[in-house]
Amino acid sequence: MAGRRRTREGSRTVGGLAGASQAADAATDGGPDADPETIARQICLRMLTTAPRTQAQLATALQRRGVPDEAAEAVLARFAEVKLIDDAMFARAWVDSRHHGRGLASRALGAELRQRGVAQDDIKAALSELSPDTELATARDLIARRLPATAGMPAPARMRRLAGVLARKGYSPGLAYRVVREALEEEAADGHVRSFDVADLPEPTEEDESAEM
Repeated sequence: MAGRRRTREGSRTVGGLAGASQAADAATDGGPDADPETIARQICLRMLTTAPRTQAQLATALQRRGVPDEAAEAVLARFAEVKLIDDAMFARAWVDSRHHGRGLASRALGAELRQRGVAQDDIKAALSELSPDTELATARDLIARRLPATAGMPAPARMRRLAGVLARKGYSPGLAYRVVREALEEEAADGHVRSFDVADLPEPTEEDESAEM
């Protein structure tokens, strides 16, 4: 239900942006006589019709284009007021898309959102919608898809390789070890590898995972 609601909200926002962008283009081409706020609005609208942006990303773009701080702040405040900019919604959509599309864990998602200037409270709220059970299921699916490609490798090397896959996605060393070991134990139970190879596997260290990244 929440996903459908966000989809409807996103559709309304995209429609509003398209109309507003057309109006801005009709009003000015950003020529020398255009006032700074009009230029700032046009820059922001064009960026937002291409892809969702955070307030910090738009502020950086306006600064690079030489828009005065006062004009930039006024336009960004207005956009936030009418929900053309909504960092909380951006964070929720980012977490949903990047987790289900790329398999990223909370740690990686939080880092990406911080890089885009999202406030910590918004990041925390967005990540709270990603349950540990969902992360675990995603990690297991990632390893199940990668496991066949490591067949024939020594068991310790397989552990490092597969744990590295999860490390690059932001999963903790403990969870990575648990998921990979489970997968290898299931494979051993099916008679595909010798069981003692799995039993003797060392737990990967942070250095092992970094070497795979």
